[in-house]
Amino acid sequence: MQCQKEKNLQSCPCTYPGCEKKGICCECVKHHREKGALPACYFSEGAEKTYDRSTENFIRDWEKYSGK
Repeated sequence: MQCQKEKNLQSCPCTYPGCEKKGICCECVKHHREKGALPACYFSEGAEKTYDRSTENFIRDWEKYSGK
């Protein structure tokens, strides 16, 4: 399978300056999993801008926006 980086960039919510993995989803997910974190696309826009990609932050963010 060929990477569709240009297509992925159209919807990539990552705001981290200089991210080398932006648009290369498989590398991004691998990178964050190795760090015990989640990629930007799992978070709301506001939570993503905090750069806190922890599971705990994901749960707080999800609960805030899902009404749980």
